[in-house]
Amino acid sequence: MYYSRLIDKYLLEWASRETHKPLLLRGARQVGKSTAVQHLGESFENYVEINFEKQPSFMALFKGVDFDVKKIVSQIAAMAGTRIVPGRTLLFLDEIQACPEAIMSLRFFKEDLPKLHVIAAGSLLEFALDELPTFGVGRIHSMFMYPMTFDEFLIANGEQLLLEARNDASQSNPLPQPLYNKLVGILRTYMLVGGMPEAVSRWVETHDYLACQEIQDDITVAYEDDFPKYRKKIDPMLLRRTMRSAAVQATKKFVYSEVEGNYKSGEVKKAIDMLAKAGILIPVTHTSANGIPLASEADASYNKMLLLDSGLMLRLLNMTTGDISELTEQILTSDITDLVNKGPMAEMIAGLELLHYRTPNIRHDLYYWTRQAKNAQAEVDYISSYRQTVLPIEVKAGVQGGMKSLWIFMREKQLTNAVRCSLENFGAFDYGDNQDGGAKRHVLVCPLYAISQLEALLKRMK
Repeated sequence: MYYSRLIDKYLLEWASRETHKPLLLRGARQVGKSTAVQHLGESFENYVEINFEKQPSFMALFKGVDFDVKKIVSQIAAMAGTRIVPGRTLLFLDEIQACPEAIMSLRFFKEDLPKLHVIAAGSLLEFALDELPTFGVGRIHSMFMYPMTFDEFLIANGEQLLLEARNDASQSNPLPQPLYNKLVGILRTYMLVGGMPEAVSRWVETHDYLACQEIQDDITVAYEDDFPKYRKKIDPMLLRRTMRSAAVQATKKFVYSEVEGNYKSGEVKKAIDMLAKAGILIPVTHTSANGIPLASEADASYNKMLLLDSGLMLRLLNMTTGDISELTEQILTSDITDLVNKGPMAEMIAGLELLHYRTPNIRHDLYYWTRQAKNAQAEVDYISSYRQTVLPIEVKAGVQGGMKSLWIFMREKQLTNAVRCSLENFGAFDYGDNQDGGAKRHVLVCPLYAISQLEALLKRMK
C-alpha cells in the first residue's frame, strides 16, 4: 500500500509543466524515493523503470563516445519491451550512481528530448556526483527527500480527520482535550517508530514496536554495509563509530574526541562530512544571528548533529549502549515536562520537522545560537527566519521562567517575536521584565505535533 508523501505534490507539479528538466531525486537510502516515483508513474500512459544495480546490462547503452539520448532511449524501449513516447511516458533511472555515464547523460535530455519525463535517483548519489568531471548545471532539476514527517505518519495511520482538526486549531482556538491527548499519544509513537517508510508500514500493519525495531536494525545495518563503498575516501570503521557517537551526542555540540578510537579531529570531521552527504547526519550550525542570511555568520566549528530519523537513532543508541529500555519507557510514559526537557528526542524531532516541511527544491540548512563568551551559558535550540527577520525557536516544556536563554537572545538581538515548541496546546503569550525596559516579547506556542503549521500560526500573530 502506498502512503501519500509531501513530495507527491512537487512531483506532480514537475510532471505537469510544459517544459521540464530531467529530475534528480536525492536523499538517504530507504526514505522512499523509488516508491514515490513509481506512484507518480501511475499517472502516465507508460512507465519504464531501469534499476542499474538489478539490471546492469542497461549500463552498456550509456557507454560510448557520444551521448545520443534519442538512440539510448530507443534502445531502452527495445530492451524493456515498452514504448517510450515523450509526453506520455515516465522514464525512471534508479540506482543511477552505479552508472556515472547515465548521470552525465541527464543534461542532454533537456536539449534533445525536452518533452520526455525523466527521473533519476540512487543511494550514495552525492559521492557519485563528486567524482564526475562535469554535471548538468542549469539543465537538471534536483529535489531532496527525507523520511516521513509526523503529518505523513498521521495519514498513514488513517488519522486524516484528526489532522484536519489540528490544522483548524490556532492560538485563539486550541484543541479540545481529547484531541490534544490523542495527538500527544501518536507523537510518542512516532518518536519510537520514526519515519522510515518500511518501519511505518510495519507499524500500521502490526502495531508492534519490536517488529518495527527489526526493520530499523536492518536499515542501520544496510547503512553500515554501505560504508566499505567509501573505502577509497575513508576508513569504514571510523564512519561506523562516528555515526554511533552522533547518536549519543545528538542535539549537543559535537565533540570529535568522544568518537571511539583516538582519531584525529580532521579525520572525524571528514567522516561527519561524508555522513552528512549521505543524508544520515543533519548538521545544525552555530550562527551569530545578527541578521539575514543566517549563513553569513555561521561558524562550522560549532555543530550539533541530528540523525535523519528518531527511530534509527534509538536503534543506534541500543547498538552503542546495549540498553535503551529506560529511554523507551520515558518516551511512552513520562509526563510532558520530562519528555520535552529531558533527553534529546523532542529537540531532534523539532529540528527534523522544521527541515522536512520546507520546499524540497533546494538543500536547506539548520542553525542554532549559543553564547560564545567564556562561562556564559546560553543557547537557543534553532534559529530560523520569517519575513526577513531572525526567528528564535526554543524547544521547552512550557515554563516561561525556564526560557532564560531565549530572553537573553531576544534582548541582545532586539527581537520581539519568538517561538516555543512544546507539547502544550496551541497558544501565545507576551513576556517582559525590568531588563526589557517595558518592551514586550511576543512568543508563539507551536506544539511539536503541529510544526507543519508554524508559518500559518505566525501569520495569525499580531
